[in-house]
Amino acid sequence: MLLFRTIAGIRCYLAQHQLTKKVGLVPTMGALHVGHLSLIQRARRENDIVIVSIFVNPLQFGPNEDFQQYPRQLQQDSQLCEQAGVDAIFAPTDAEMVGGNNQELMGNGQGNQAPITTTVVPPAAMTSVLCGRSRIGHFQGVATVVTKLLNAIQPERAYFGEKDAQQLAIIRRLVADLKIPVEIVGCPIVREASGLACSSRNQYLTSQQREQAQGLYQGLLQAEKAFRAGECDRTRLVDVVQKKLAKFLDIEIEYIELVDPNTLTPLDKVEDVGLIAIAARLGSTRLIDNVILRNRQPIVAIDGPAGAGKSTVTRLVAEVLGLLYLDTGAMYRAVTWLVLQSGIAVDDAAAIAELVSQCQIRFVGNGKDSISPQIWINGHDVTQAIRSLKVTEQVSAIAALPSVRRELVRQQQSIGKKGGVVAEGRDIGTHVFPDAELKIFLTASVEERARRRYQELINQGQEDVSLEQLQQAIMERDTRDSTRALAPLQQADDAIVIQTDGLSITEVSDRIVSMYHQKLSEPG
Repeated sequence: MLLFRTIAGIRCYLAQHQLTKKVGLVPTMGALHVGHLSLIQRARRENDIVIVSIFVNPLQFGPNEDFQQYPRQLQQDSQLCEQAGVDAIFAPTDAEMVGGNNQELMGNGQGNQAPITTTVVPPAAMTSVLCGRSRIGHFQGVATVVTKLLNAIQPERAYFGEKDAQQLAIIRRLVADLKIPVEIVGCPIVREASGLACSSRNQYLTSQQREQAQGLYQGLLQAEKAFRAGECDRTRLVDVVQKKLAKFLDIEIEYIELVDPNTLTPLDKVEDVGLIAIAARLGSTRLIDNVILRNRQPIVAIDGPAGAGKSTVTRLVAEVLGLLYLDTGAMYRAVTWLVLQSGIAVDDAAAIAELVSQCQIRFVGNGKDSISPQIWINGHDVTQAIRSLKVTEQVSAIAALPSVRRELVRQQQSIGKKGGVVAEGRDIGTHVFPDAELKIFLTASVEERARRRYQELINQGQEDVSLEQLQQAIMERDTRDSTRALAPLQQADDAIVIQTDGLSITEVSDRIVSMYHQKLSEPG
């Protein structure tokens, strides 16, 4: 593992690899804990090169905050990174990242002004709520340094924890507004056994304060339970949390708020989705936590290798449950049809990107009303047209374009916003719907998948291939699918694995339907 102190050094290192390898960035302020390690582990699964930045950002600390006391333990952090498979650490000095010296920078407890330097200022509506009310200038400091990190390293993906929900929303907005070509990946909160969200500041807590601190999550769980029981009103949800926290006498509440998790707009009630967030103090230590409340039917995400029966199972599950079968393959076919109709050459990536960024795909009919929904693109019903030989011949080339993938993932997420969909693929549960309520990884042994394919070919009158050849082809396909740069085959950490050897399609479908109903009946 390498350690770089300068932007010039990290850029030179990446220049040797970035043309052929995907880079994942995990920005941190050090004092790494299991929450950070979960970000690193995900980045390791999804990228060729993993960079961890360690920088205690002076611009995000206000007067009388803990800039000087914030834990700095580079040697220990480096050991953890090396054990986790990090390729390089970027640990710049204050002068390298923001210029000036500590006395000039602010956040040293003396109330000094920031140096005259270019800063990034997110929308005031997002920085003036929640933590922004008491931490004036904090999110401008975060936005400025995160922008510098993204510019210096230029990763394909950057990973942030969902515990800092306001920060995550602001960074996503920043990247969208400034058109920075990076995917911001939010990762679930990692908690201690007590439920306390992992944080570098937890080490400030005494043993008694740790016992009290678990009340934050207990309060949020009470709100989630009330929400599942049908309570959507902000005042009553906040009241549920406050009553629970009243039992923990050492907790000093700064705020309990219900906001939109994407825009941070305060909500009077949860319509589609809401974020209920807490900030509180235990002694001199400030802690934050949150939960997402989703008012939607569950999403079922089914991933797995080729030949495991995903498509057939997914259609059947959607039919039985009366949900929308989100046929992602049909969406790629629809885009291919549009490209061909527009007369654009299939190798003209720029023109295709321009065309696809302005298209709109809809599914009409769902569940028991229409086992196979119609698919429309830009007002045209293309349900039958997308099955033509011409579309079939070109769809793989079109689907391989990153611009097409990005746009269709965006539209898939928009279609699934209110839930009630069943979708299948290679990374539906990890990338397209990482918040899916039920994630299935459908698999089968290579021998079983080869046997099924062999039987299909026999039924079609094709007998010129052996089982051994099919097994070899399937193993090669698995390797390609799991290592491909675009949409690699991935199993979500919280996916339920179903091994389908010896099971019929109906038996597999019945298992998933049973799991779905179990999810619906689970208490908060």
